[in-house]
Parts: sequence; C-alpha cells; structure tokens
Amino acid sequence: MSRPPGGALYSPALLSLAVELSEYPFDESAPLVGGARSRSCGSEVKLSAHSGLQSLGLQVTACAVGQAACTIFARHCAGADASNLENAVSAIRDWLNGGVNVPDWPDILQLEAAIPYPGRHEAVLLPWRAAIDALGKGQATR
Repeated sequence: MSRPPGGALYSPALLSLAVELSEYPFDESAPLVGGARSRSCGSEVKLSAHSGLQSLGLQVTACAVGQAACTIFARHCAGADASNLENAVSAIRDWLNGGVNVPDWPDILQLEAAIPYPGRHEAVLLPWRAAIDALGKGQATR
C-alpha cells in the first residue's frame, strides 16, 4: 500500500495538535460566540472569544484533522478580523484543492497530509468559519 503525498494523515505530530486543543476551553459567557458545521462530514466547531479573538475557547466535535486545525487556528488568531479570516479561508481552500501557494497562516503546513483527503477539507476550515460567524454576530449587536 502506498502512502499519500505528505505522509500519514494521523501522524504523531497531528495527534499532538489535537490533544493541545484542551488548552482552549469554551466559555459560554464570552461576548463573541460562533459556530460552523461541515456538511460533508458532520464535524462541528463552536468558538467563544473576547474582542479581537482574545481568550479563545473551542468546543469541537471533529476528527483529529479538524481538532488539529482548531489548535493551529487558536494559536495564531489573536487580533485577526473578519477580512483576514475570509482571506485565510480562501487561501486555505485553494491550497487544499491543489493550489501551489501555501496560505499565510503559521503552522498551516502541519495540515499538509490532509490535502489528498477531500473529505477532511471542510473540517480544516471550520475554526476560521466559526470565527467569522462570531465576529459577524458581534458586529451585528453593536
């Protein structure tokens, strides 16, 4: 059996990222709350945060790939706005679909093994989409 490009999907590094997700507990009382769900796999992410995506919390029901993506997002999202996040979603989607440009998001290459698995692509995008949802709701209430 041949391995897909980028190595094994569920590598020790990816699983380590998934475990790190526990460092970002969801906060029901946070002023910004948003969510996203993948229609392709059923994975879900709920996100809680304070202004500027500070004190981020995540509640994740997803495969290890989705969990790892959430950790990568959480590590580097502070200060991002909806426009930054929408650009990131577009760039990450293009990259996952075979684009040559690596998205400008720290640690994103740790998800490279998911590229040959289109069924996991939406799970990768969930934290960015949940943050866009949270920020949109926050702006609507001002």
